[in-house]
Amino acid sequence: MRDLDVLTSWHSDWRGLRVAVFGLGVTGFSVADTLVELGADVLVVAAKADPRRADLLEVIGARLVIESDPAAVPVELVGLDPEVVIVSPGYRPDHSLVAWAEGRGIPVWGDIELAWRLRDKSGPPAEWISVTGTNGKTTTVQLTTHLLVAGGHRAVSVGNIGMPVLDAIRDPGGFEVLVVELSSFQLHWLRRSGVGSLAPYASVCLNVADDHLDWHGSREAYAAAKATVYANTRVACVYNKADAATLRMVEEAEVGEGCRAIGFGLGAPGQSDFGMVGDIVLDRAFIPDRHQAALELTTHGELQQVGLAAPHMLANVLAACALARSYGIPAEAIRAGLATFRLDSHRTEPVGRKDDVLWIDDSKATNSHAADAALQSFDSVVWIVGGLLKGTDVGPLVEKHAKRLRAAIVIGANRQPVVEAFARHAPAVPVFEVTASDTGDVMQEAVRLAASAANRGDVVLLAPAAASMDQFADYADRGNRFAGAVRDHLGGAADDDDTRDSHPTPHPA
Repeated sequence: MRDLDVLTSWHSDWRGLRVAVFGLGVTGFSVADTLVELGADVLVVAAKADPRRADLLEVIGARLVIESDPAAVPVELVGLDPEVVIVSPGYRPDHSLVAWAEGRGIPVWGDIELAWRLRDKSGPPAEWISVTGTNGKTTTVQLTTHLLVAGGHRAVSVGNIGMPVLDAIRDPGGFEVLVVELSSFQLHWLRRSGVGSLAPYASVCLNVADDHLDWHGSREAYAAAKATVYANTRVACVYNKADAATLRMVEEAEVGEGCRAIGFGLGAPGQSDFGMVGDIVLDRAFIPDRHQAALELTTHGELQQVGLAAPHMLANVLAACALARSYGIPAEAIRAGLATFRLDSHRTEPVGRKDDVLWIDDSKATNSHAADAALQSFDSVVWIVGGLLKGTDVGPLVEKHAKRLRAAIVIGANRQPVVEAFARHAPAVPVFEVTASDTGDVMQEAVRLAASAANRGDVVLLAPAAASMDQFADYADRGNRFAGAVRDHLGGAADDDDTRDSHPTPHPA
């Protein structure tokens, strides 16, 4: 077997290394493509394969095996006798192929470890700024990248956000900074010490709430995966003052000498914190006289102009400012960058208004924590909720927001747990079930029911608190279909309450 500890550079000798890659999604293909370029012997094993990627694998010189039996180990994999396995993020730790590899003592890496080892392809390695959290990761990553670019640096958002890190490190132009969104799956496969362990410039865990418990097995295992983001951080560990778990993670992390803990919160900042006094966003961490002074970065009014004024968005802004300031971005560049930032689709995005009813797409709210933040932003809500719950209970969320709910529209292939949560915790809230099973009809029915339940001044909020794959391709597909159904509804209805459909009978909760 090859000594993998010597493979710490793009310029190490990877030729002939026998590698099995599990999965052929975006990540799996980038791993296979990279390893073939390095001269490795690559076998991809996948439960399914996009035909285009399968064809490209053959073109680049990798082999593909489609699993015919999830419980069986393909003979081609046994014949390869891999020296290392690279596992795509979606593969659970208890997957039969992972168990087979670990049982034979074969090292199992994720794509992030591979990218860290190979990060010097285009010259001096880029600095990494690592971002995780149950919610807010993508917005914070995009904000941080935007602020770094505003400060004159060549930066890019990578990782769980969409572009694989391996694609960025192979960019011939190179980057100064990679802002890396890390999912709990990716963090699970990372080691905290030794060869191949990350040593990011700065890192943050934005928050921790129950999510992906079916994958990790317990909330403790999920939180432990998230905590890995802080391991070996060299300059700044940014944490959420409103989430004590993130501070504990920093306190327990093994970090580089001189690394600082930087808190962020919506209240007045202490020394080494980012926060707010009145309308003003302040830095008391990266200024010479942080004991006595603070530096203004922007105002709540300015953030309101670009859709960043809701409490959960303000938290993301503070975290991104802390990360960017840790890299030396001046205050004037921070202010200018925030003023030109635009949110992605499906994140508390208004998609229509009529009859004084506002329709909001927050399909990105794929767990209770994200839905909680969205619900807190409005006073009277018709809530579209449901989907793949990933082992979590929406009961506490229903109970917390019962008083602000005009009605609930329940979607999802398995709606019963959500309906039962309303029966237990909010029996007075009218509940309507979407019975359509065809993907194209689900949102049409949901919008029709929501329109019938809404009154003037209400917000119809798609914040499902669940993943989407039971009925949709992904959260973007869910959000797009919602927005399309809203457009259909608003385009075909007169601007007059008298034309609204009669109210249907709610589900007995």
